[in-house]
Amino acid sequence: FFCHIQTMSKLDIVVFGATGFTGRLCCEHIAKQHGDKISWAVAGRSKSKLESLVASLEGGCKGAKPTIIVADSQDESAIDRMCSQTRVVLATAGPFTVYGTNVVASCAKHGTHYCDITGEAMWVKEMAGQYDAAAKQSK
Repeated sequence: FFCHIQTMSKLDIVVFGATGFTGRLCCEHIAKQHGDKISWAVAGRSKSKLESLVASLEGGCKGAKPTIIVADSQDESAIDRMCSQTRVVLATAGPFTVYGTNVVASCAKHGTHYCDITGEAMWVKEMAGQYDAAAKQSK
């Protein structure tokens, strides 16, 4: 999963919701275990919180620091910019019924792989029904 294949300067992975509890854990793991093998970014609503997160990762970060992407899940153009510049979005910002739909839609539109930490089964079923065909077509 974490092989480093650089294609047209796309990031390998973006952690969306990076400053939350689970997002931070994901970022710490990526920084320590894979930071020297992949190009990645942290993303969320608050630039200052993202900068603090990146600063906190520096001591244990292998390789280059992650890129910072400021994006609010309700700002479709910001989400489109985020999703179009990566191969994978790891979404950790919930509840996903509130904060996830625009991210899924954008990933489907841009051919970007999507994964999240949700346990919201009905939302997952709804997203698969709405965006599966578009995602398959855009890859």
